[in-house]
Amino acid sequence: MNKKLITLAVAAAVAAPAAAMAEATLYGRLGVSLDYEDVKNAIPPAYLREPVVIKPGTPIGVDADGSVVYDVNDPRDPRIQERGVVIDSFGRPITIQQGQDFKGWGVNQQGSEMRGEGPSNRIGVKGSEDLGNGLKAIYQVELGVKLAAADDNIPSGRNDGVSIRNSFVGLAGGFGTVLIGRHDTPLKISTGKLDLFADTMADYNGTVDFDDLRVDNTFVYISPSFSGFSLAAALVAPGGATAGFGQNYNSDEINGAWSIAGIYNNGPFYASAAYETLSNEMFMNSETSLAGEAACFDQNPDGTFIVDSNGVRRPTRSCNYVGDDYNKYRFGLGLLDWNGFTLTAIYENQDNLPLSQTRSSITYINDKGEIIPGSIQNGFQSQDLWQIQAGYAFGNNMFKAMYGSADRGDQRFAANLRNTTIAANNVGAIVDNLGRDLAGDKSTWAVGFDHNFSKRTKAYMLYTNVDDDREDLPLSFDQSWSGFSIGMVHKF
Repeated sequence: MNKKLITLAVAAAVAAPAAAMAEATLYGRLGVSLDYEDVKNAIPPAYLREPVVIKPGTPIGVDADGSVVYDVNDPRDPRIQERGVVIDSFGRPITIQQGQDFKGWGVNQQGSEMRGEGPSNRIGVKGSEDLGNGLKAIYQVELGVKLAAADDNIPSGRNDGVSIRNSFVGLAGGFGTVLIGRHDTPLKISTGKLDLFADTMADYNGTVDFDDLRVDNTFVYISPSFSGFSLAAALVAPGGATAGFGQNYNSDEINGAWSIAGIYNNGPFYASAAYETLSNEMFMNSETSLAGEAACFDQNPDGTFIVDSNGVRRPTRSCNYVGDDYNKYRFGLGLLDWNGFTLTAIYENQDNLPLSQTRSSITYINDKGEIIPGSIQNGFQSQDLWQIQAGYAFGNNMFKAMYGSADRGDQRFAANLRNTTIAANNVGAIVDNLGRDLAGDKSTWAVGFDHNFSKRTKAYMLYTNVDDDREDLPLSFDQSWSGFSIGMVHKF
C-alpha cells in the first residue's frame, strides 16, 4: 500500500510541471541554403582624400579614357580616411585602389561578402492563460538562431549566433490584442504575406530595399478582424536610445517612432496601407542633438553666423545633425492562392532619409591645379520602391517570379562653400552633373521553384539578379550582384 502511495506521489510530482506548462507551445523554423554569388565591387574602390597640389610643369599621366592619373606612393596611407574625395578636372575621382569582385559559395547568406537576405531561423515559446470573461494573458519569447558563420572567422565559435526576435507580454480579448516588448512594426506586418521569396536570397528587403523594422520598447495594438478588416498600431518609447547612434538624452518622447497599418484579408483578396515615422532624434547622439542645426553653419568668434551678401548663412563643410523625421508609407495588394495563382504588388515611398540630411567635406582639384573645398550630401533624399510577384502552385509545387525597382531621389553636392570662383573654373558644371548621376536607380528580378515534401518541410531553388546604377560611383557602397540558392526549410 505504501509503495502504491509513493508511486502516485512521484507521478503527481512529475506531472505537476507539465500541467503548469500545458498552455506553452514550443515552435520554430529552421532553414539552410547553399548559395553562390557574383558581386561586383564587393570591396569598393578607395579614393584619394588628401588634397594634391599640381604645380605647373608637374608630370602627370592620362589613362585610356582621358582621366588624369596622379602618382600615389602608398594606397594604404591612413590619410584616405580623413578628408573628402579628390576629383580631377573631368569630374572623376582619383582612384588609389581598384575595387575587387567576389565570386564564390556560402551557406545561409552568411559571410562578409554575401549579399541579400538568408534563412530566418528561429525557435520560441509562446502561450496564454485564461483570465476569464474572454480575457487572456499572452506571452512569447522568440530567439533568432544562425546556423552559419556570420563573420569572417568560421572556426571562431563566437556566441553571436543568437538574437532576440518578437518577444512580449500582453492581453487579448474581444477588444483585440495589446502587447509590450519587442515586435515587428505594423508597416512590416502589412505586407508580410505578399513576399513569395521571404527569408531567402531574393527577399524584398535585401533586393528592392524595402525597410522592414523589428523594434524594442514598443507598445502594440492589433484589432479584431471585422469581415476581413483589421487595424494595427504601435508606439516606440526610446528611453534615450537611438537607431544605432548611441545615447541621445533628447530621445525621450513616447512616440520616438510610430507605425500604423490597415489590412483587409478575406479569402484570396488582400490589401493593406501603412504609414511609419521615426523621430529625427533617433538618428543622433546627445552631443549632436544638443548642438542643433546651428552647428551646421559657420560662426564668427562672437557666436554670430557668417552670412553672404544676401544674408544667407554659410554652411559648414560637414554636419551630422538630422533635422527632419524619417517617413515612409506602403501599399500592398494581393490575390492569394486563387485556383493556384498568386499575384502581389507592393509600393513604398521613403522620404527624409537620415543620411541625406548630413554631409561630409569633399575636395576638388581643377585643371589649374587649384584645391577647391566643397561638401557632399551623404545619401539620397528619398526613394520610391515597387515590386510585383507572381506564383502558380500545382500539387506540391510552385513556380514563382518577381520584378522590382528602386527610383532614388537627389544626392546633392554643395560645391565650393568657401568662395565663388568655382563657376569660373568650370567645376560647378562638373559637380552638378556628378550630383545628378549619383542618384541612380536599381532594378531586380528573380525566379524560383518550391517543392513541399509536407506541410512542414519544403525545398526550393532560385536565381536572383540586382542591377544597381550606382555601382561604379564614388562615395557609394552600392553593388550589382546576382546569385543562385538551393535550400530547405522545416517548421515545427
